Amino acid sequence: MIRYIRRAAALCLLLLVALLLNAARIQVFQADSLNDNPANRRLTITRYSQPRGNILVGGNSVTGSENTGEQLKYERTYKNGPLYAPVTGYASQTYGTTLIENAEDDILSGTDSMLAPFPLWNEITRSQQPGGNVVTTIKDSMQRAAYNGLGGRRGAVAAVEPSTGRILALVSTPSYDPGLLSGTGSSVTDAWQLLNASKSRPMLNRAIRQTYPPGSTFKIVTAAAALDTDVVTDPDARTDTPSPYVLPGTTTTLPNEAEGCENASLAEAIRVSCNTVLAELGVRVGLTDMVDAVRKFGFNDSGLKIPSGVAKSNFDTEMSDDQLALSSIGQFDTTATPLQMAMVASAVANGGDLKYPYLVDRTTTSSGSTVHRNGSRTYHQAMSWRTAMQLRRMMVDVVERGTGSHAAIDGVKVGGKTGTAQHGIDNSGRPYAWFISWAQAPAATQPAVAVAVVVEDAAANRADISGGGSAAPIARSVMEAALTD
Repeated sequence: MIRYIRRAAALCLLLLVALLLNAARIQVFQADSLNDNPANRRLTITRYSQPRGNILVGGNSVTGSENTGEQLKYERTYKNGPLYAPVTGYASQTYGTTLIENAEDDILSGTDSMLAPFPLWNEITRSQQPGGNVVTTIKDSMQRAAYNGLGGRRGAVAAVEPSTGRILALVSTPSYDPGLLSGTGSSVTDAWQLLNASKSRPMLNRAIRQTYPPGSTFKIVTAAAALDTDVVTDPDARTDTPSPYVLPGTTTTLPNEAEGCENASLAEAIRVSCNTVLAELGVRVGLTDMVDAVRKFGFNDSGLKIPSGVAKSNFDTEMSDDQLALSSIGQFDTTATPLQMAMVASAVANGGDLKYPYLVDRTTTSSGSTVHRNGSRTYHQAMSWRTAMQLRRMMVDVVERGTGSHAAIDGVKVGGKTGTAQHGIDNSGRPYAWFISWAQAPAATQPAVAVAVVVEDAAANRADISGGGSAAPIARSVMEAALTD
């Protein structure tokens, strides 16, 4: 009898071991595949079972969470959604996440291991902590100034603190309310379809994801290259540049809209925006040195993240001399995001030391304890200090005596550069209006802000869309906000 009991006990023990081994196989070795299975809604239900952490601007939350009472319990809400959409992105139960909502999703959803009380706590318990918060570098008054200045026109504004790289404003219009995409159901899918079908492309973040020909604002980069390579040793000396200028190897002439450009000095060419002088200087600098110069400003970098990915600003690395001449004045295949051109102005303002731009100041737990803090770091030495000081003087002259007078602020040192960029087949498209600038308060030792504005207004006449007329006033209002506490 005892023998049969022993056999039964051994069989039960064997079954128990097999059960434990199978449980271990499922929980350890198959856990990832089961979690990733689209049919498994447990993780999705858990994800939305608690409020999402918040995104903060100036200490105030611009996001929230709403208890819907549904199976996916909490939906994302947004305060002033269209104003901050280019910063926050959306967090949708149907369509996923974008921008900060995507880049900092682990913190906001509470799944980041840094939020746990002990190492490996989340992995062992398979739990999530209360959602953490993301504190941005955005200044509310500047964001509003940029948004209101654009007035719903297609365009974008990027503003950076030159000494640190902190992004102070990031605006793209027309915009949209990301709260329309938060939940599930027909209202969300209808909103998604309408937004994607809109010709104005409101969900496109023009400030970091759209590139434009930068036009004459790019002349600052070419001028920096000419000065750093000693192609120009005296910015006030006359150049040997005809007007109009015949593009090398062609019979095509490059004209100027400004007067007095023949043999104009570099400083005068920047002040009145001479195409011929900067195109000829770009050819004299040469392709190799021009490519090296633009790289230091951030062009051709496909890995720039703020933490969201930024579209690559382009300067071709293989060109004929006539193409190089056009590229040197921001045409041909040269393209840039507004953030990239704010970086150009920032490098000049900060003595040539270009700081890496960043949008997230720090992340915290739900109680406010810091999880990670970002800091200032050098991206590139874009030019020598001497070159930067020469360009600062020239950009001030643009505002005080040149094409950028609409950006002037009483009692404030302002430097700027206008741009009107052609595009379309045979330049048939409406030109884009550009303005890049920086501003320094009277008692300050260095500029407080660098700004780039682009306006693409299909309804405007060409004469009304110059960088000085359309974009400079927007930049001025953003700089005024930056200088006001």
